[in-house]
Amino acid sequence: MAADETGPIPPRPTEPRRDGAAGRPVARALADIAGMIRFFSRIPVPRLSGLDDPAALPDFARAVRLLPLAGLVVGLPAALVLVLLGATGLPPLAVAGFALAAGLATTGALHEDGLADLADGFGGGASRDRKLEIMKDSRIGAYGAAAMTLALMIRAGLLTGLIAGRGPLGAALALLAAAALSRPLAVSLMAALPPARARGAAHAAGMVPRATAAIAVAFGIALAVPLVALHGPVAAALAGIVLAALAVALLGRVSHRQIGGQTGDVIGAAQQIAEIAFLAALAT
Repeated sequence: MAADETGPIPPRPTEPRRDGAAGRPVARALADIAGMIRFFSRIPVPRLSGLDDPAALPDFARAVRLLPLAGLVVGLPAALVLVLLGATGLPPLAVAGFALAAGLATTGALHEDGLADLADGFGGGASRDRKLEIMKDSRIGAYGAAAMTLALMIRAGLLTGLIAGRGPLGAALALLAAAALSRPLAVSLMAALPPARARGAAHAAGMVPRATAAIAVAFGIALAVPLVALHGPVAAALAGIVLAALAVALLGRVSHRQIGGQTGDVIGAAQQIAEIAFLAALAT
């Protein structure tokens, strides 16, 4: 999530249309899942229910509960590429690279962009206002380029190790688990920290209720553990969850000290850090 720096923010849905679908839990859940997928990826999702407005910003205060399911959908193309190319005999590093490329194409490098902007702002700004100004700039500086390059290299290395140790299927399941877990962990910062600026996607989305964030994280854990357990030890999954949560908490603390809250770039960077920490625990 790094979309708070550019472009107009679509209005949040207001009163639901009275079209027969209003008030139906299934229709609302479908609308929330579709909204989360659209927001966090470039996957074209058709209108799934009468409550679904493809042009509107999702209601984060409610829809975040289903973010782990949306994360699975967003992570699926990369996982499929990993499994299919892993069966061809290509070197594991090449397979990992192609899988990451598929993930970048699916998300539009949304989270990587957030990590780069955060690194530029925190590394190059001397004051809070200057840090936020740098983070809003669409150009990538030295800190951002280095952070994004290192993140891709580390993720490629971890996936290579997982392919070698667990096979392509095991690595793909680990990648799906990371996709389901890292996003709710990242968005939990929207419950812990206020928006750092008075405009942008993070401000428009508002703070997520702590109960909603807790449900999302618990749901992410409930999906991640069985996925890893299908092709690996449960203990590794639990270690990955703890490490990822600690990494996001540390980033949240740093962000609060640096800019007084969170932005879309902070959320995007948190997703990257959570995914790396989770995969690192599985690869050891």
